Amino acid sequence: MSTRRSFLGSATAAGVMAGLVASPAAAEDGSGPSPAGGPGARRARAREAIVAVNSGMRSHYAALKSELITRLSPVLVVQNDARGGRFTLVHEDTQESLHPVGEVFELAKSVSHVPLGVFSIIAPHLSDRIPNLPGADRIDPHDLAMVAFADAAATDWITPLRQYADTLAAARRQLGRAGLPPELVASCAWVLDRALAFIEASAAARSFDIRSFEDFSHSVHAGIRTNMRYAAEAQIAGVRGLLRKWRARIGEEAWQDLYTVVLSQWATSELNQNSIIIRPCMNPAKVATHLIDLPAAEPLSDPVFVALDNLARIVQDNIAAELVFPSDRAAADALKGPQDLLADEILDQLGAPAPAPVPAPAPAPAPAPGTASYVAPAGAGRGTCPVTRTAPAPRQDGTPHGPGPR
Repeated sequence: MSTRRSFLGSATAAGVMAGLVASPAAAEDGSGPSPAGGPGARRARAREAIVAVNSGMRSHYAALKSELITRLSPVLVVQNDARGGRFTLVHEDTQESLHPVGEVFELAKSVSHVPLGVFSIIAPHLSDRIPNLPGADRIDPHDLAMVAFADAAATDWITPLRQYADTLAAARRQLGRAGLPPELVASCAWVLDRALAFIEASAAARSFDIRSFEDFSHSVHAGIRTNMRYAAEAQIAGVRGLLRKWRARIGEEAWQDLYTVVLSQWATSELNQNSIIIRPCMNPAKVATHLIDLPAAEPLSDPVFVALDNLARIVQDNIAAELVFPSDRAAADALKGPQDLLADEILDQLGAPAPAPVPAPAPAPAPAPGTASYVAPAGAGRGTCPVTRTAPAPRQDGTPHGPGPR
């Protein structure tokens, strides 16, 4: 566990003045500075004085944010990753980071991603002819052309596909020694065996098509669903266990004000797996405003600082909105949310209809029988986080249940 004032101090201080708007120094026509006493120079100085107003605001705003970052508490920062998420608790002047999810999560998902691995190798060589597959009408021809950019007749996909097959074969040989539940071993073996068969047949024929790949991916779907079930169980157990531990440590009074920032890629930012688990463990009166899903384009080098920096903006904007625009609820809501303040005016001038309002977050699911939901401060951290799920229906064909690549 480390203190965070030293951890954040240099980063926040260095960032206070960064990104301020530069003042215009050249003449408006771009030909260079005007004579000192000319109309162009006077106009440039006037505009510099006006722009300085915004620069000053940004400087003071950054200073407030920099100080607020060191004071935010308690904050849970979740960085989604292949291991189920790196969780960091920031409380007062300390922070602790852990990976709470058991290894079964990563192992089950690793094998579940096999079809996506195969697809990534062969995709550039897919032709633009779409057979009569389910959902074929949902494929944008232009998107397909962007992905299938290589010569469909080329065979340079064979070598990387065989190399990937070597990786799959090594995993298949070691599968029985990994200490996994028998049902999970069976589903992983099914996926790996079907993938190896597809690769061997395609490489031997020096040919493949969308139909043959679809036949392969369909054949492993049941195994992947089984893997998803095991991965979800491991993630729920690990995350809930850690949250109970941290909740008891900081106490119910602090927990009811918990902020949570979940960092993820855009593709998983809605209904994010960790957000779903965390939501019912937070104070239901504040979860709509205190649970923040923050998409990021790439894995971050300093996820905790990025989370706290964005959270500081949100918190200070929430307060500023009600004090700066006390009589204009629409403007206040724009300042304290993801909407740009100019959005309504631009929509009006363009004659465009306003987008449908963002629906309010769904209420937390009802507690499962025998569990307790959020507990008031007297609960001393003993409340559990309710999670309900439906077991998959048994299959009639005897094939194992089984995960999509997320």
